[in-house]
Amino acid sequence: MLLMGLVVAGGMYAAFAPKPATAEEASARDIEAGRQLFLIGCASCHGKNAEGIQTKRGDNYGPTLVGVGAAAVDFQVGTGRMPLANSGPQAPRKAPEFDEEETRQVSAYIASLAPGPAIPEDEYLDYKGVNEEGLAEGGEFFRTNCTACHNSVGAGGALPSGRYAPTLKGVDAKHIYEAMTTGPQQMPVFADTTITPEEKRNVIAYIKKIQSQPEYGGMAGGGHGPVVDGLFTWVIGIGGLVGFAIWIGAHGARVKKK
Repeated sequence: MLLMGLVVAGGMYAAFAPKPATAEEASARDIEAGRQLFLIGCASCHGKNAEGIQTKRGDNYGPTLVGVGAAAVDFQVGTGRMPLANSGPQAPRKAPEFDEEETRQVSAYIASLAPGPAIPEDEYLDYKGVNEEGLAEGGEFFRTNCTACHNSVGAGGALPSGRYAPTLKGVDAKHIYEAMTTGPQQMPVFADTTITPEEKRNVIAYIKKIQSQPEYGGMAGGGHGPVVDGLFTWVIGIGGLVGFAIWIGAHGARVKKK
C-alpha cells in the first residue's frame, strides 16, 4: 500500500507540477545564443568575455560591459549605435544591425555576467495614461535637467569636442527610459534612487506631449531656439526683401531698357 501510494503521488506530481527546468533551459539557450552573437559582432572591441580591450596608451578601445546590465545593451544595440560603424567622438543612431530577438539574446548574455539595470517593464512605458499632474512633474524635471543639452522641445543640440545631444523626436519610450537609467556616452545616469520609475514615465509623457503639439506660430524652424530662428529670419526674410528690392529697382519705370 505504501509503495502504491508513492507511485501514485509521484505520477500525479510529474503530470501536473510546473516545469521550471524548461524555462531555465530556454533562458540558457538565449544566453548561449547571445554569447555567439557577441563573439561575432562585439568581441573585437569589447573582448571575448566582455572584459574590454585597452590600447597601448592605456585608453579603452572598447570598455568593459560587465555590470552594465541588459538595459544598456538593449539601448545601444536597439538604436543601432552598436556595433559601431566608424570610430568617432560619438556613436550616431542608425538602423539596427540585430533584430529584436537577437538584441534580447545579447542583452541576456551581458545581464548574465553581473547585475545591472534591467530592461524596463511595460507599466513604466505606458506614458499615455499619465495625468496632468504627472505631465507637470515630468515637464519640471525635463526643463531643469535636460534642456541644457536636448533643447526645450527635445530637438537636440551641439556639445564640445564634436559631440552632441541627439534629438528625442521619434525615439521609442523604452529607449528614452533606458538612456535615463544607463547614461549612454556623456549623458548622466538617473538611477531609481534619483528619479523613480514613475517619474521617468512622467518625463517620457512630457517629451511625447510637447512633440505632438501643433506649431501655433507657423514654421518652427525645427525648434532649435532663437539663434536658428534669427538666422532663418535674416537669411530668408531679410534676404528675400533685399532680393525683391533689387528686382523692383531693375524693372522700374526710370530704368533704361535696350
